[in-house]
Amino acid sequence: MHSKKQIQHSEAAADFNKDIPRVDWHDETLWYVREKRDKAAFQIPDWELLRETASQIKNNVLANIHDYLIQFESKAKANGVIVHWAANAEEHNKIVHSIMAKHGVNQMVKSKSMLTEECHLNEYLAEKGIDVIDSDLGERIVQLRKEPPSHIVLPAIHLKKEDVSETFHEHLGTEAGNNDPQYLTEAARLHLRDTFLTRKVALTGVNFAVAETGEFVVCTNEGNADMGVHLADVHIACMGFEKIIPQRKHLGVFLRLLARSATGQPITTFSSHFNTPRAGKEMHIVIVDNGRSTQLGREDFRNSLKCIRCGACMNTCPVYRRSGGHSYHNAVAGPIGSILAPNLDMSKNADLPFASTLCGSCTNVCPVKIDIHDQLYKWRQVLVKEGHTPIGKTIAMNGMAAVLSKPMVFNLAGKAGRLVMQKIPVLVNNNFNPWYKQREMPSPPDESFREWYKKNGKESKSQNNGQ
Repeated sequence: MHSKKQIQHSEAAADFNKDIPRVDWHDETLWYVREKRDKAAFQIPDWELLRETASQIKNNVLANIHDYLIQFESKAKANGVIVHWAANAEEHNKIVHSIMAKHGVNQMVKSKSMLTEECHLNEYLAEKGIDVIDSDLGERIVQLRKEPPSHIVLPAIHLKKEDVSETFHEHLGTEAGNNDPQYLTEAARLHLRDTFLTRKVALTGVNFAVAETGEFVVCTNEGNADMGVHLADVHIACMGFEKIIPQRKHLGVFLRLLARSATGQPITTFSSHFNTPRAGKEMHIVIVDNGRSTQLGREDFRNSLKCIRCGACMNTCPVYRRSGGHSYHNAVAGPIGSILAPNLDMSKNADLPFASTLCGSCTNVCPVKIDIHDQLYKWRQVLVKEGHTPIGKTIAMNGMAAVLSKPMVFNLAGKAGRLVMQKIPVLVNNNFNPWYKQREMPSPPDESFREWYKKNGKESKSQNNGQ
């Protein structure tokens, strides 16, 4: 994925929108998940208190991250866990590969981990001759299709059952045209069963790491993480350093928020605690920075590190729902991805903070109260100042600034614009005008508001005074 020529969000979204029925279906499906979230949230009288509590816990974590990480490392080591530190994606990938090389293993079963997507671990290991099987059903589907996940919780949400049927027929030899979800799920189960039984190394992500105890928690609905880990000799858990929480009792806050925000469930089907490796087995934790320290040092953007990867902001975002996750060219899509990605690479991801209406719905549903839409707006300012916007847009904005800052020029431009739209509309109603591509142009008014007010303002005032 990362080796291909990158397409800007607007271009990728335009391509996604060519299939209108699919776009409508994608939009409605994600909004259904958003509605489930609302129903689950409103069943808890203290929902807003939970959000505020989680937010404050995360604020405490970010303010004391060094101490909590050192405490976690100490406790984890005391539990018999081997702890690794990775400054960036390359170090993370090398560490994972070195563990496999040490054991002479060239196969891995992996449950969902957005960090490994961020680090492009699958591609790295493939180049080293390692066979990686993603065991999450959605992840496995997109892996077979050689696609990245389009959503952090629902990796294959962009696909219909007919697409899955075709993919499974091609790769798993299922019956052509059989679109029954139960049949397809059973086929995936049989396919993965052999993988679970034969892989000696299992990799998982980490949802929460508890500084107090040195344990970590992995949340799944399919039990694939547990199955992979319990049958393997080596468990590798990979986590961004922001996954730390101070004490085990705080899990009660986050576990109540996570599933309700993600899918509208009261809690994930499996919330598995890993503390100590079993006798004769190994457990490794890889703690990764990969730009997080930089984000931590950005006062306006550090709150983005509070994210618990629930995906609620994606499910509610009108832009994400109608542009698809792949249009964001980043491991984490949607509003949260659009404030995380520029931190990793401003130039590469300069388009993403502009892929938003700034409606604020993302901020309203965030379980840890990240000010997402404010950060999107602030990123736009930073990117413009740093010169990362397209030349055409920069010239256009400078031209607009010149017009809007001079009343005489503004009035002349308005008159000229109205005249052109009235007399020669083809100069505006054409495909060179981005607005016209998506919308009908409004009918030009006969006069500006300023002109109207000069004629009518005094009369309106006198009438109001008379009343």
